[in-house]
Amino acid sequence: MALLPSLNNRYTPLKRTTRLLLRSFLGPFVVTFLVALFFLDMQFLWVYADELIGKGLALHVVLELLLYASARLVNLALPLAILMSSIMTLGAMAEHQELTALKSSGMRLGRIMRPLLITMMLVAGGALVFANYAWPVANLKFRTLLYSVTRKKPTLNLEDGVFYNGIEGYAIRAAQVEKETGALEDVLIHHHGGGREGAGLVITAQRGTMQTSPTGRFLILDLEDGSSHEDRMEPGVRQRDRTFPHLKTEFEAQRIRIDLSSLDFAKADEALFKRAYEMMSLGQLNAAIDSLEDQRTHLASALQDFGQRSMNKPVHSDKPVFALDTAEVRADWLERLGPAADRRVHDAARDMLRNAIQTAQNQADERMSKRTLSDRHAIEWHRKLFLASACVLLFLIGAPLGAIIRKGGLGLPTVLAILLFVLYYVITIMGERMVRSGALTPAWGMWLGTLLMVPAAFVLNLRASREISWRPFSRLRRGG
Repeated sequence: MALLPSLNNRYTPLKRTTRLLLRSFLGPFVVTFLVALFFLDMQFLWVYADELIGKGLALHVVLELLLYASARLVNLALPLAILMSSIMTLGAMAEHQELTALKSSGMRLGRIMRPLLITMMLVAGGALVFANYAWPVANLKFRTLLYSVTRKKPTLNLEDGVFYNGIEGYAIRAAQVEKETGALEDVLIHHHGGGREGAGLVITAQRGTMQTSPTGRFLILDLEDGSSHEDRMEPGVRQRDRTFPHLKTEFEAQRIRIDLSSLDFAKADEALFKRAYEMMSLGQLNAAIDSLEDQRTHLASALQDFGQRSMNKPVHSDKPVFALDTAEVRADWLERLGPAADRRVHDAARDMLRNAIQTAQNQADERMSKRTLSDRHAIEWHRKLFLASACVLLFLIGAPLGAIIRKGGLGLPTVLAILLFVLYYVITIMGERMVRSGALTPAWGMWLGTLLMVPAAFVLNLRASREISWRPFSRLRRGG
Protein backbone atom coordinates (compact mmCIF):
# COMPACT_ATOMS: atom_id res chain seq x y z
CA MET A 1 0.00 0.00 0.00
CA ALA A 2 2.93 2.33 0.59
CA LEU A 3 3.84 1.94 -3.07
CA LEU A 4 0.67 3.66 -4.33
CA PRO A 5 1.51 7.18 -3.10
CA SER A 6 4.95 6.92 -4.68
CA LEU A 7 3.40 5.84 -8.03
CA ASN A 8 0.94 8.70 -7.84
CA ASN A 9 3.73 11.12 -7.11
CA ARG A 10 5.70 9.68 -10.01
CA TYR A 11 2.92 9.99 -12.60
CA THR A 12 1.55 13.34 -11.44
CA PRO A 13 4.28 15.35 -13.28
CA LEU A 14 3.63 13.28 -16.42
CA LYS A 15 -0.09 14.07 -16.27
CA ARG A 16 0.66 17.74 -15.74
CA THR A 17 3.12 17.70 -18.64
CA THR A 18 0.54 15.99 -20.88
CA ARG A 19 -2.12 18.55 -19.97
CA LEU A 20 0.36 21.38 -20.55
CA LEU A 21 1.35 20.07 -23.97
CA LEU A 22 -2.21 19.38 -25.11
CA ARG A 23 -3.43 22.76 -23.88
CA SER A 24 -0.52 24.51 -25.61
CA PHE A 25 -1.01 22.59 -28.86
CA LEU A 26 -4.77 22.32 -29.35
CA GLY A 27 -5.42 26.06 -29.21
CA PRO A 28 -2.98 27.01 -32.01
CA PHE A 29 -3.99 23.90 -33.96
CA VAL A 30 -7.70 24.80 -34.05
CA VAL A 31 -6.99 28.45 -34.84
CA THR A 32 -4.47 27.75 -37.62
CA PHE A 33 -6.76 25.09 -39.12
CA LEU A 34 -9.71 27.48 -39.28
CA VAL A 35 -7.54 30.32 -40.63
CA ALA A 36 -6.00 28.06 -43.30
CA LEU A 37 -9.44 26.78 -44.28
CA PHE A 38 -10.75 30.36 -44.46
CA PHE A 39 -7.97 31.51 -46.80
CA LEU A 40 -8.41 28.44 -49.00
CA ASP A 41 -12.15 29.14 -49.19
CA MET A 42 -11.40 32.73 -50.19
CA GLN A 43 -9.16 31.42 -52.94
CA PHE A 44 -12.00 29.18 -54.11
CA LEU A 45 -14.38 32.14 -54.20
CA TRP A 46 -11.83 34.15 -56.15
CA VAL A 47 -11.46 31.41 -58.75
CA TYR A 48 -15.21 30.88 -59.19
CA ALA A 49 -16.29 34.51 -58.67
CA ASP A 50 -17.40 34.89 -62.30
CA GLU A 51 -19.66 31.83 -61.94
CA LEU A 52 -21.33 33.08 -58.75
CA ILE A 53 -21.75 36.83 -59.20
CA GLY A 54 -24.86 38.19 -60.86
CA LYS A 55 -26.91 34.97 -60.77
CA GLY A 56 -29.12 35.79 -57.82
CA LEU A 57 -28.17 32.65 -55.91
CA ALA A 58 -29.83 32.13 -52.57
CA LEU A 59 -27.60 32.50 -49.52
CA HIS A 60 -28.10 28.90 -48.48
CA VAL A 61 -26.88 27.72 -51.92
CA VAL A 62 -23.65 29.72 -51.59
CA LEU A 63 -23.12 28.51 -48.01
CA GLU A 64 -23.76 24.91 -49.06
CA LEU A 65 -21.23 25.26 -51.87
CA LEU A 66 -18.66 26.71 -49.44
CA LEU A 67 -19.32 23.86 -47.00
CA TYR A 68 -18.60 21.20 -49.62
CA ALA A 69 -15.59 23.16 -50.90
CA SER A 70 -14.23 23.34 -47.33
CA ALA A 71 -14.57 19.58 -46.97
CA ARG A 72 -12.57 19.15 -50.18
CA LEU A 73 -9.86 21.52 -48.90
CA VAL A 74 -9.26 19.66 -45.62
CA ASN A 75 -6.41 17.75 -47.27
CA LEU A 76 -4.53 21.07 -47.54
CA ALA A 77 -5.66 22.88 -44.39
CA LEU A 78 -5.18 20.00 -41.94
CA PRO A 79 -1.49 19.17 -42.68
CA LEU A 80 -0.62 22.88 -42.80
CA ALA A 81 -2.32 23.49 -39.45
CA ILE A 82 -0.47 20.56 -37.86
CA LEU A 83 2.88 21.79 -39.16
CA MET A 84 2.33 25.38 -38.00
CA SER A 85 0.90 24.51 -34.58
CA SER A 86 3.67 21.98 -33.82
CA ILE A 87 6.40 24.51 -34.66
CA MET A 88 4.63 27.21 -32.63
CA THR A 89 4.01 24.97 -29.61
CA LEU A 90 7.49 23.45 -29.27
CA GLY A 91 9.13 26.72 -30.28
CA ALA A 92 7.25 28.63 -27.56
CA MET A 93 8.11 25.98 -24.93
CA ALA A 94 11.78 26.12 -25.90
CA GLU A 95 11.75 29.92 -25.96
CA HIS A 96 10.35 30.09 -22.41
CA GLN A 97 12.79 27.41 -21.13
CA GLU A 98 9.97 24.96 -20.47
CA LEU A 99 11.64 22.26 -22.56
CA THR A 100 14.87 22.80 -20.66
CA ALA A 101 13.07 22.37 -17.34
CA LEU A 102 11.41 19.14 -18.53
CA LYS A 103 14.69 17.76 -19.82
CA SER A 104 16.44 18.63 -16.57
CA SER A 105 13.88 16.49 -14.75
CA GLY A 106 15.08 13.49 -16.73
CA MET A 107 12.56 13.45 -19.58
CA ARG A 108 13.81 12.94 -23.13
CA LEU A 109 12.42 14.93 -26.03
CA GLY A 110 10.72 11.81 -27.41
CA ARG A 111 8.96 11.27 -24.09
CA ILE A 112 7.89 14.91 -23.98
CA MET A 113 6.45 14.70 -27.50
CA ARG A 114 4.70 11.36 -26.90
CA PRO A 115 1.26 12.80 -25.92
CA LEU A 116 1.25 15.01 -29.00
CA LEU A 117 2.36 12.12 -31.19
CA ILE A 118 -0.48 9.96 -29.87
CA THR A 119 -2.85 12.85 -30.53
CA MET A 120 -1.54 13.11 -34.09
CA MET A 121 -2.11 9.40 -34.63
CA LEU A 122 -5.72 9.83 -33.51
CA VAL A 123 -6.06 12.83 -35.84
CA ALA A 124 -4.55 10.76 -38.67
CA GLY A 125 -7.06 7.98 -38.02
CA GLY A 126 -9.89 10.49 -38.08
CA ALA A 127 -8.48 11.98 -41.29
CA LEU A 128 -8.46 8.52 -42.88
CA VAL A 129 -12.07 7.90 -41.88
CA PHE A 130 -13.00 11.35 -43.17
CA ALA A 131 -11.20 10.77 -46.49
CA ASN A 132 -12.83 7.37 -46.94
CA TYR A 133 -16.42 8.24 -46.09
CA ALA A 134 -17.03 12.01 -45.93
CA TRP A 135 -14.68 13.08 -48.71
CA PRO A 136 -16.43 11.12 -51.52
CA VAL A 137 -19.82 12.47 -50.44
CA ALA A 138 -18.46 16.03 -50.28
CA ASN A 139 -16.90 15.65 -53.74
CA LEU A 140 -20.18 14.35 -55.16
CA LYS A 141 -22.23 17.13 -53.60
CA PHE A 142 -19.69 19.77 -54.62
CA ARG A 143 -19.46 18.66 -58.25
CA THR A 144 -23.23 18.44 -58.57
CA LEU A 145 -23.87 21.82 -56.97
CA LEU A 146 -21.05 23.56 -58.86
CA TYR A 147 -22.33 22.13 -62.14
CA SER A 148 -25.82 23.40 -61.30
CA VAL A 149 -24.50 26.86 -60.38
CA THR A 150 -22.45 27.21 -63.56
CA ARG A 151 -25.46 26.23 -65.66
CA LYS A 152 -27.74 28.78 -64.00
CA LYS A 153 -28.34 31.86 -66.11
CA PRO A 154 -27.75 35.35 -64.70
CA THR A 155 -30.65 37.16 -63.06
CA LEU A 156 -32.65 39.70 -65.01
CA ASN A 157 -30.46 42.80 -65.23
CA LEU A 158 -31.07 45.09 -68.19
CA GLU A 159 -28.31 47.53 -69.12
CA ASP A 160 -28.65 50.58 -71.33
CA GLY A 161 -28.40 49.61 -75.00
CA VAL A 162 -27.33 46.00 -74.30
CA PHE A 163 -29.28 42.90 -75.34
CA TYR A 164 -30.21 40.60 -72.47
CA ASN A 165 -30.38 36.93 -73.55
CA GLY A 166 -30.80 35.25 -70.16
CA ILE A 167 -34.48 34.42 -70.62
CA GLU A 168 -34.92 31.36 -72.81
CA GLY A 169 -36.34 32.31 -76.21
CA TYR A 170 -36.08 36.07 -75.70
CA ALA A 171 -33.64 38.89 -76.45
CA ILE A 172 -34.55 42.20 -74.79
CA ARG A 173 -32.92 45.59 -75.28
CA ALA A 174 -33.80 49.08 -74.03
CA ALA A 175 -31.95 52.26 -74.91
CA GLN A 176 -32.43 53.62 -71.38
CA VAL A 177 -33.28 51.71 -68.20
CA GLU A 178 -34.29 53.29 -64.89
CA LYS A 179 -33.26 50.80 -62.21
CA GLU A 180 -35.42 52.26 -59.45
CA THR A 181 -38.70 52.81 -61.33
CA GLY A 182 -38.35 50.16 -64.04
CA ALA A 183 -39.07 52.70 -66.78
CA LEU A 184 -37.81 51.78 -70.26
CA GLU A 185 -37.13 53.87 -73.37
CA ASP A 186 -36.88 52.62 -76.98
CA VAL A 187 -37.66 48.95 -76.26
CA LEU A 188 -36.87 46.10 -78.64
CA ILE A 189 -37.99 42.52 -77.89
CA HIS A 190 -37.15 39.57 -80.12
CA HIS A 191 -39.04 36.38 -79.33
CA HIS A 192 -37.38 33.41 -81.06
CA GLY A 193 -40.10 31.12 -82.34
CA GLY A 194 -42.80 33.40 -80.97
CA GLY A 195 -45.34 32.83 -83.74
CA ARG A 196 -48.04 30.22 -83.52
CA GLU A 197 -46.28 28.18 -86.20
CA GLY A 198 -42.72 28.56 -84.94
CA ALA A 199 -41.70 31.86 -86.60
CA GLY A 200 -40.12 34.89 -84.94
CA LEU A 201 -41.85 37.83 -83.24
CA VAL A 202 -40.27 41.29 -83.01
CA ILE A 203 -41.84 43.96 -80.80
CA THR A 204 -40.75 47.59 -80.67
CA ALA A 205 -42.06 50.32 -78.39
CA GLN A 206 -41.13 53.91 -77.65
CA ARG A 207 -41.46 53.50 -73.91
CA GLY A 208 -42.59 51.06 -71.27
CA THR A 209 -42.29 49.84 -67.69
CA MET A 210 -40.91 46.61 -66.28
CA GLN A 211 -41.90 44.75 -63.11
CA THR A 212 -42.06 41.21 -61.85
CA SER A 213 -45.17 39.44 -60.61
CA PRO A 214 -45.71 39.09 -56.83
CA THR A 215 -44.52 35.47 -56.98
CA GLY A 216 -41.49 36.38 -59.12
CA ARG A 217 -42.49 33.81 -61.72
CA PHE A 218 -43.28 36.28 -64.55
CA LEU A 219 -41.80 39.45 -65.99
CA ILE A 220 -44.54 41.96 -66.85
CA LEU A 221 -43.81 44.56 -69.53
CA ASP A 222 -46.31 47.39 -70.13
CA LEU A 223 -45.41 48.88 -73.52
CA GLU A 224 -46.69 52.08 -75.17
CA ASP A 225 -46.72 53.38 -78.76
CA GLY A 226 -45.22 50.42 -80.54
CA SER A 227 -45.65 47.76 -83.16
CA SER A 228 -45.11 44.02 -83.57
CA HIS A 229 -43.90 42.08 -86.59
CA GLU A 230 -44.67 38.36 -86.70
CA ASP A 231 -43.32 36.11 -89.45
CA ARG A 232 -45.62 33.30 -90.54
CA MET A 233 -44.33 29.92 -91.59
CA GLU A 234 -45.86 28.04 -94.54
CA PRO A 235 -45.86 24.34 -93.71
CA GLY A 236 -46.39 22.01 -96.64
CA VAL A 237 -45.44 24.66 -99.23
CA ARG A 238 -42.43 24.21 -101.47
CA GLN A 239 -39.60 26.70 -101.16
CA ARG A 240 -40.13 28.25 -104.60
CA ASP A 241 -43.87 28.67 -103.98
CA ARG A 242 -43.59 30.42 -100.61
CA THR A 243 -44.74 34.04 -100.28
CA PHE A 244 -43.25 34.65 -96.80
CA PRO A 245 -46.30 36.27 -95.20
CA HIS A 246 -46.04 38.31 -92.00
CA LEU A 247 -48.39 40.07 -89.63
CA LYS A 248 -47.77 43.66 -88.56
CA THR A 249 -49.69 45.16 -85.66
CA GLU A 250 -49.52 48.65 -84.17
CA PHE A 251 -50.65 49.38 -80.63
CA GLU A 252 -50.93 52.24 -78.19
CA ALA A 253 -50.64 50.03 -75.13
CA GLN A 254 -49.81 46.35 -74.73
CA ARG A 255 -48.96 44.12 -71.78
CA ILE A 256 -46.53 41.23 -72.26
CA ARG A 257 -46.00 38.54 -69.64
CA ILE A 258 -42.79 36.51 -69.94
CA ASP A 259 -42.18 33.29 -68.04
CA LEU A 260 -38.99 33.49 -65.90
CA SER A 261 -38.84 29.79 -65.01
CA SER A 262 -35.71 29.40 -67.13
CA LEU A 263 -33.88 31.64 -64.61
CA ASP A 264 -34.74 29.42 -61.65
CA PHE A 265 -31.99 27.45 -59.95
CA ALA A 266 -32.28 23.72 -60.66
CA LYS A 267 -30.01 21.17 -59.04
CA ALA A 268 -28.52 18.56 -61.35
CA ASP A 269 -28.91 14.83 -60.82
CA GLU A 270 -26.12 13.38 -58.64
CA ALA A 271 -26.16 10.18 -60.71
CA LEU A 272 -24.25 12.07 -63.43
CA PHE A 273 -21.14 12.17 -61.22
CA LYS A 274 -21.49 9.11 -58.99
CA ARG A 275 -19.15 6.84 -60.95
CA ALA A 276 -16.23 9.30 -60.98
CA TYR A 277 -13.16 8.12 -59.09
CA GLU A 278 -13.18 11.18 -56.79
CA MET A 279 -16.54 10.04 -55.40
CA MET A 280 -15.42 6.52 -54.37
CA SER A 281 -14.30 5.02 -51.09
CA LEU A 282 -11.24 2.81 -50.67
CA GLY A 283 -13.26 -0.37 -51.21
CA GLN A 284 -14.93 0.99 -54.33
CA LEU A 285 -11.60 2.18 -55.69
CA ASN A 286 -10.06 -1.25 -55.12
CA ALA A 287 -12.93 -2.93 -56.95
CA ALA A 288 -12.69 -0.47 -59.84
CA ILE A 289 -8.90 -0.90 -60.13
CA ASP A 290 -9.22 -4.72 -60.15
CA SER A 291 -11.91 -4.51 -62.83
CA LEU A 292 -9.77 -2.24 -65.00
CA GLU A 293 -6.73 -4.47 -64.61
CA ASP A 294 -8.81 -7.51 -65.61
CA GLN A 295 -9.96 -5.64 -68.70
CA ARG A 296 -6.36 -4.77 -69.56
CA THR A 297 -5.35 -8.41 -69.18
CA HIS A 298 -8.24 -9.50 -71.40
CA LEU A 299 -7.26 -6.92 -74.04
CA ALA A 300 -3.63 -8.12 -73.96
CA SER A 301 -4.75 -11.73 -74.46
CA ALA A 302 -7.08 -10.72 -77.28
CA LEU A 303 -4.27 -8.80 -78.98
CA GLN A 304 -1.93 -11.79 -78.67
CA ASP A 305 -4.58 -14.14 -80.07
CA PHE A 306 -5.24 -11.75 -82.94
CA GLY A 307 -1.54 -11.67 -83.78
CA GLN A 308 -1.26 -15.46 -83.75
CA ARG A 309 -4.34 -15.86 -85.96
CA SER A 310 -2.96 -13.32 -88.41
CA MET A 311 0.42 -15.07 -88.60
CA ASN A 312 -0.91 -18.62 -88.90
CA LYS A 313 -3.28 -18.27 -91.87
CA PRO A 314 -2.71 -21.21 -94.33
CA VAL A 315 -1.61 -20.46 -97.90
CA HIS A 316 -2.30 -23.72 -99.78
CA SER A 317 0.22 -25.49 -97.58
CA ASP A 318 0.44 -27.46 -94.40
CA LYS A 319 2.95 -24.92 -93.09
CA PRO A 320 2.09 -21.48 -91.69
CA VAL A 321 3.07 -18.41 -93.67
CA PHE A 322 6.02 -17.53 -91.46
CA ALA A 323 7.43 -21.05 -91.94
CA LEU A 324 7.43 -20.85 -95.74
CA ASP A 325 10.26 -19.44 -97.73
CA THR A 326 9.29 -16.52 -99.98
CA ALA A 327 10.62 -18.26 -103.08
CA GLU A 328 8.68 -21.40 -102.17
CA VAL A 329 5.45 -19.44 -101.79
CA ARG A 330 5.87 -17.72 -105.14
CA ALA A 331 6.75 -21.03 -106.78
CA ASP A 332 3.58 -22.62 -105.40
CA TRP A 333 0.91 -20.19 -106.53
CA LEU A 334 1.97 -16.61 -107.17
CA GLU A 335 3.80 -17.44 -110.39
CA ARG A 336 0.67 -19.20 -111.69
CA LEU A 337 -1.26 -15.93 -111.66
CA GLY A 338 -1.25 -13.38 -114.39
CA PRO A 339 -0.10 -9.76 -113.90
CA ALA A 340 -3.62 -8.47 -113.16
CA ALA A 341 -4.38 -11.19 -110.63
CA ASP A 342 -0.93 -10.76 -109.08
CA ARG A 343 -1.66 -7.04 -108.58
CA ARG A 344 -5.03 -7.79 -107.03
CA VAL A 345 -3.43 -10.26 -104.63
CA HIS A 346 -0.85 -7.69 -103.57
CA ASP A 347 -3.55 -5.03 -103.10
CA ALA A 348 -5.64 -7.41 -101.00
CA ALA A 349 -2.60 -8.37 -98.92
CA ARG A 350 -1.77 -4.70 -98.37
CA ASP A 351 -5.34 -3.95 -97.26
CA MET A 352 -5.34 -6.93 -94.91
CA LEU A 353 -2.05 -5.76 -93.41
CA ARG A 354 -3.37 -2.23 -92.92
CA ASN A 355 -6.52 -3.55 -91.26
CA ALA A 356 -4.47 -5.80 -88.99
CA ILE A 357 -2.20 -2.92 -87.99
CA GLN A 358 -5.18 -0.64 -87.34
CA THR A 359 -6.94 -3.31 -85.27
CA ALA A 360 -3.82 -3.92 -83.22
CA GLN A 361 -3.33 -0.17 -82.73
CA ASN A 362 -6.93 0.27 -81.60
CA GLN A 363 -6.61 -2.51 -79.04
CA ALA A 364 -3.28 -1.10 -77.82
CA ASP A 365 -4.83 2.37 -77.46
CA GLU A 366 -7.79 0.96 -75.57
CA ARG A 367 -5.47 -0.91 -73.25
CA MET A 368 -3.49 2.30 -72.65
CA SER A 369 -6.70 4.20 -71.86
CA LYS A 370 -7.62 1.51 -69.33
CA ARG A 371 -4.21 1.93 -67.73
CA THR A 372 -4.65 5.71 -67.55
CA LEU A 373 -8.05 5.30 -65.92
CA SER A 374 -6.66 2.71 -63.52
CA ASP A 375 -3.88 5.14 -62.55
CA ARG A 376 -6.45 7.85 -61.85
CA HIS A 377 -8.29 5.51 -59.50
CA ALA A 378 -5.00 4.53 -57.87
CA ILE A 379 -4.11 8.20 -57.35
CA GLU A 380 -7.32 8.73 -55.39
CA TRP A 381 -6.70 5.53 -53.41
CA HIS A 382 -3.23 6.70 -52.36
CA ARG A 383 -4.48 10.25 -51.74
CA LYS A 384 -6.73 9.05 -48.92
CA LEU A 385 -3.84 7.29 -47.17
CA PHE A 386 -1.54 10.20 -47.97
CA LEU A 387 -3.68 12.61 -45.94
CA ALA A 388 -3.38 10.45 -42.82
CA SER A 389 0.38 9.94 -43.21
CA ALA A 390 0.96 13.66 -43.86
CA CYS A 391 -0.54 14.50 -40.46
CA VAL A 392 2.03 12.37 -38.62
CA LEU A 393 4.98 13.21 -40.90
CA LEU A 394 4.54 16.98 -40.73
CA PHE A 395 4.22 16.80 -36.96
CA LEU A 396 7.50 14.87 -36.79
CA ILE A 397 9.04 17.66 -38.86
CA GLY A 398 7.42 20.63 -37.13
CA ALA A 399 7.88 19.59 -33.48
CA PRO A 400 11.69 19.09 -33.54
CA LEU A 401 12.06 22.14 -35.78
CA GLY A 402 10.27 24.24 -33.19
CA ALA A 403 12.55 22.85 -30.45
CA ILE A 404 15.59 23.76 -32.56
CA ILE A 405 14.62 27.32 -33.53
CA ARG A 406 13.30 28.05 -29.99
CA LYS A 407 10.91 30.65 -31.30
CA GLY A 408 7.13 30.78 -30.80
CA GLY A 409 4.45 33.14 -32.02
CA LEU A 410 3.33 33.89 -35.54
CA GLY A 411 6.56 35.21 -37.02
CA LEU A 412 9.38 32.82 -37.84
CA PRO A 413 7.35 29.62 -37.18
CA THR A 414 4.68 30.69 -39.65
CA VAL A 415 7.23 31.51 -42.35
CA LEU A 416 9.06 28.21 -41.90
CA ALA A 417 5.82 26.23 -41.83
CA ILE A 418 4.55 27.80 -45.04
CA LEU A 419 7.89 27.26 -46.82
CA LEU A 420 8.11 23.62 -45.75
CA PHE A 421 4.48 22.94 -46.63
CA VAL A 422 4.82 24.56 -50.05
CA LEU A 423 7.93 22.46 -50.73
CA TYR A 424 6.15 19.31 -49.61
CA TYR A 425 3.05 20.15 -51.62
CA VAL A 426 5.01 21.02 -54.79
CA ILE A 427 6.93 17.74 -54.66
CA THR A 428 3.69 15.83 -54.16
CA ILE A 429 2.02 17.60 -57.08
CA MET A 430 5.06 16.86 -59.26
CA GLY A 431 4.79 13.18 -58.33
CA GLU A 432 1.08 13.15 -59.18
CA ARG A 433 1.74 14.82 -62.55
CA MET A 434 4.41 12.22 -63.30
CA VAL A 435 1.88 9.48 -62.54
CA ARG A 436 -0.65 11.07 -64.88
CA SER A 437 1.96 11.27 -67.63
CA GLY A 438 2.94 7.62 -67.12
CA ALA A 439 6.50 8.36 -65.94
CA LEU A 440 5.95 6.85 -62.46
CA THR A 441 3.67 4.27 -60.95
CA PRO A 442 0.95 5.60 -58.59
CA ALA A 443 2.70 4.16 -55.53
CA TRP A 444 5.98 5.96 -56.26
CA GLY A 445 4.48 9.18 -57.55
CA MET A 446 1.96 9.80 -54.78
CA TRP A 447 4.50 9.06 -52.04
CA LEU A 448 7.42 10.92 -53.61
CA GLY A 449 7.09 13.92 -51.29
CA THR A 450 6.79 11.65 -48.25
CA LEU A 451 9.89 9.66 -49.21
CA LEU A 452 11.91 12.86 -49.54
CA MET A 453 10.61 14.32 -46.27
CA VAL A 454 11.17 11.25 -44.09
CA PRO A 455 14.99 11.73 -43.99
CA ALA A 456 14.44 15.39 -43.10
CA ALA A 457 12.19 14.37 -40.21
CA PHE A 458 14.78 11.86 -39.00
CA VAL A 459 17.60 14.43 -39.07
CA LEU A 460 15.51 17.08 -37.30
CA ASN A 461 14.48 14.68 -34.52
CA LEU A 462 18.08 13.56 -34.09
CA ARG A 463 19.37 17.13 -33.80
CA ALA A 464 16.56 18.18 -31.48
CA SER A 465 17.06 15.22 -29.15
CA ARG A 466 20.82 15.96 -29.00
CA GLU A 467 20.17 19.71 -28.67
CA ILE A 468 22.25 20.48 -31.75
CA SER A 469 21.25 23.91 -33.06
CA TRP A 470 21.81 25.22 -36.57
CA ARG A 471 23.64 28.49 -37.09
CA PRO A 472 21.03 30.04 -39.43
CA PHE A 473 18.32 29.51 -36.82
CA SER A 474 20.55 30.94 -34.10
CA ARG A 475 21.01 34.10 -36.16
CA LEU A 476 17.28 34.34 -36.76
CA ARG A 477 16.62 34.03 -33.03
CA ARG A 478 19.08 36.77 -32.20
CA GLY A 479 17.59 38.92 -34.97
CA GLY A 480 14.06 38.30 -33.61
